[in-house]
Amino acid sequence: MAEIIYMPKLSDTMTEGVVAEWTKKVGDKVSSGEVLAEIETDKATMEFESFYDGVLLYIGVEKGATAPVNSLLAIIGQEGEDVDKIIAEAKNSAPAESAKEEVKPEPAPVTPEPVAEKRVEVKSAPVPVAPAVVSDSNGRVFASPLAKKLANEKGIDLSFVPGTGEGGRIVKRDVEHYVPYAGGGQVRRSSFSGVESYTDLPISQMRKTIAKRLAESKFTAPHFYLTLDIDMDNAIAIRSQISEAEGIKVSYNDMVIKACALALREHPAINSSWLGDVIRRNDHVHIGVAVAVDEGLLVPVVRFADGKDLPSINAEVKEYAQKAKDKKLQPSDWEGNTFTISNLGMFGIEEFTAIVNPPDSCIMAVGGIKEVPVVKKGAVVPGNVMKVTLSCDHRVVDGASGAAFLQTFKKLMENPVSLLMR
Repeated sequence: MAEIIYMPKLSDTMTEGVVAEWTKKVGDKVSSGEVLAEIETDKATMEFESFYDGVLLYIGVEKGATAPVNSLLAIIGQEGEDVDKIIAEAKNSAPAESAKEEVKPEPAPVTPEPVAEKRVEVKSAPVPVAPAVVSDSNGRVFASPLAKKLANEKGIDLSFVPGTGEGGRIVKRDVEHYVPYAGGGQVRRSSFSGVESYTDLPISQMRKTIAKRLAESKFTAPHFYLTLDIDMDNAIAIRSQISEAEGIKVSYNDMVIKACALALREHPAINSSWLGDVIRRNDHVHIGVAVAVDEGLLVPVVRFADGKDLPSINAEVKEYAQKAKDKKLQPSDWEGNTFTISNLGMFGIEEFTAIVNPPDSCIMAVGGIKEVPVVKKGAVVPGNVMKVTLSCDHRVVDGASGAAFLQTFKKLMENPVSLLMR
């Protein structure tokens, strides 16, 4: 008997999927547990295994096409089995899971292919004047007799005047309206001709999800922001000592993760989530670390970060970053964060604000370390400062609570020995 395979829901936020690759074609034998297709979700491209033995009789979503969760993906059955009736019934009725989630399958729209570049020849438009001057190969300017007479009276060099007459010919009005360069003298108009072009790119599932979730967060959660300067002199020294003494590489981001985790332990209000009818205060500390990939951002989670040492955090974050770039992250890698860190310091960004990543109530934006003059013991000396900005959901966190958390975080970062002892 033929078995229907529906588009699977491979992540908690997935509403549709793209078939990145079929590993089987119609007529091929398929065994249970064998990879049938690669499905692009909103967060990664994942292998999808068959649950049945048989022959692949029908493919409902072609490679590169998009289809909603629980829509007809494929049919597996016995060789030669007639599946026309099954296909018609599957397309006209939603499966139980789909009905339960109130998701109505629709015909699978095809993801648009990138549109070929469109090129339009245009003349450049430098200030202060418009179309290019027309002249022959000998440099003779084409102008009407009246324009020449008027230009001679005004002392205007016609080679600098753009013509608006037929074929670019200079006429009387061009001379009358000609305005010399504001800096004095006259400017010859460039005849450079540029090309306007663009490429329309299809929106990936990941980018769609980022747009939806963060727009919902920004427009439904009342954000407020708290910024603090951190003295990084001691952190720089400790990091160098760890590297020299232990031969272990630890990044500043690892120190930020550890300090955040310890501060969250002391300030559980920050480690909370807004769930609509309740505020969930989490006893565990799972730190989401934003990782940039070509399609957007992924947020793998360092679980129980408050109980891990710096080398362990370093190794885990590196592994997640590589898996994210290779599109090998699994749902268990990115689910369950209770707090998120977004660090752009390595790109030279000094300060920025981030949008709260649901279901968290806070996200910390970390800037780069900058050498600046600071006052220590009454004297101005060189110092190293890092700015951090805490974005808070005001439904869960108040200003005083956020400020207290940042003060604890600052204390830990400025006395980093404490990060090695806990």
